[in-house]
Amino acid sequence: MSLTVAFTLNGGPVSVAVEEPERLLDTLRYRLGLTGTKEGCGEGECGACTVYLDGLPVNSCLVPTYQVRGARVETIEALDPDQLGPFLEQGATQCGACTPGVVMTALWISAHSELLETHTVRELMGGNLCRCTGYDGIVDAVATTIGEVGEGGTGKRESTAG
Repeated sequence: MSLTVAFTLNGGPVSVAVEEPERLLDTLRYRLGLTGTKEGCGEGECGACTVYLDGLPVNSCLVPTYQVRGARVETIEALDPDQLGPFLEQGATQCGACTPGVVMTALWISAHSELLETHTVRELMGGNLCRCTGYDGIVDAVATTIGEVGEGGTGKRESTAG
């Protein structure tokens, strides 16, 4: 059964006909040509397919496209390339398979730095797997993005309390 789904994609209106079980990941990549979002595991375990859905990071491999009707979807293509600087500088990218999902999650954490009062960067990045870099470069890139010095890969904020 074919459905027409209208939503906002990277700031612009989109209307696309999809088959009912089609995943958002497939709609983005194959119907709309936005190949920045990657498929890793297809099971919501690796985070390579992370996009923002109404401002929250989600695994697009788990979201049926029909569920984004009327919603706001943002992909890696919507980001300013200058935002990638800390990831390149800290060695947080290598093969590129996980990079879009890592960057989307990391920038979301940067925009919600109040979460670092109760969680470490490493904990918040737990839904994104990387088989190449380890996580020190990723954690340090997030720390750089939010204006902090990396903590040797721990991802914890230094306490300013005396």
